[in-house]
Amino acid sequence: MKILGIFRHAKSDWTDARLRDFDRPLNKRGRVGAGVMGKHILEHGVGWRYILASPAVRVTQTIELAGEAAGETPPVTWDRRIYLASSAALIDVLKDQETDPRSILLVGHNPGLEDLIFDLVPDDGSSPLRDVVEDKFPTAAYAVVELDIEHWSDLREGCGRLTHLVRPRDLDPSLGPSLTE
Repeated sequence: MKILGIFRHAKSDWTDARLRDFDRPLNKRGRVGAGVMGKHILEHGVGWRYILASPAVRVTQTIELAGEAAGETPPVTWDRRIYLASSAALIDVLKDQETDPRSILLVGHNPGLEDLIFDLVPDDGSSPLRDVVEDKFPTAAYAVVELDIEHWSDLREGCGRLTHLVRPRDLDPSLGPSLTE
C-alpha cells in the first residue's frame, strides 16, 4: 500500500493584474489558511517525508507557511510538470518516482488535484468523503488517499480510497467562503 497526500495551494492574491498566473502570491486569508493547514497536516500524523510540488509562487509560499506553522518542512522536489497539470499528467509524475517512498505529499493546483481524486477513488460508495470533494476541493484543502499498489509505477485509476479530507473552514470558520467570492 502507498499513501498519497493531496494539498491544494492556499488562497492566492489577484489584485495585481500585471502578474503572470505562475507568479501570483498568497493573499492574507491564504497565508493564515496555509498555517492552519500546516499544523493540521502535522497533527494528522502521516509523517510526510517526500513532497512533490509545483514551483508556482502560491505553492512555494503555501509550503513555506505550512512548514513554519508545523515546525518542520521536509525536503521538496519542485516539478514544473505539476503546474496546472491534468489528472493524467499528475499520475505520470507520480508513476515516475524512482525512490518509491511509502508516502508522497503532492502540492499543486485545481482542477488537476480534484480530478486526480476522482480518477483514483471509485465512485462506488466506498469513500463517502468523495461526495464532499465533488461539491468543492477549495484552496488549502488536504486529502489523503490510500492506494492499493506496491510501487508508484503501478498507479492506475480506481486503485484508491479517500480516507481523510479537511478544508481550512473545517478548522477555522473564518477561512470559509466570503459573500464576495
